[in-house]
Amino acid sequence: MKSTLELHRLAEAEGIPVIRFSLPENGSLSIQDGQGQCYIGMDELETEAQRKVHLAHELGHCLTGSFYNRYAPRDLRQRHEHRADKWAIGALISPGELDEAVAMGYTDLWALAEHFGVTEAFMRKTVCWYTHGNLSAELYF
Repeated sequence: MKSTLELHRLAEAEGIPVIRFSLPENGSLSIQDGQGQCYIGMDELETEAQRKVHLAHELGHCLTGSFYNRYAPRDLRQRHEHRADKWAIGALISPGELDEAVAMGYTDLWALAEHFGVTEAFMRKTVCWYTHGNLSAELYF
């Protein structure tokens, strides 16, 4: 389980600037310039869990090269978003850590999210990924 500080250190080690930027619609974004340099913009989010999840997701875009433009078809966008989510899940919560938390009695989604310091929406995706092999939380919750 990585902390937000560890994610910032990873971004720094990879040469990815994390820039504070007003992004009221979605809270964060990542872009890649013509030379392949990645940048992450982060708004001031309300909770540490939101900051952690957003940063992990944007790092997922950068470290997997999962970028698209606004003209990309929806299926391509979804593919790149899922790739970033899967990277974030793997970076923040391993299958073993999830199993261990459940064995310790963290069985409600809110309790698991609190235990791992992530949002409930992210925890739903994590459980879906490790249990069902997909990110379609709306099918199971």
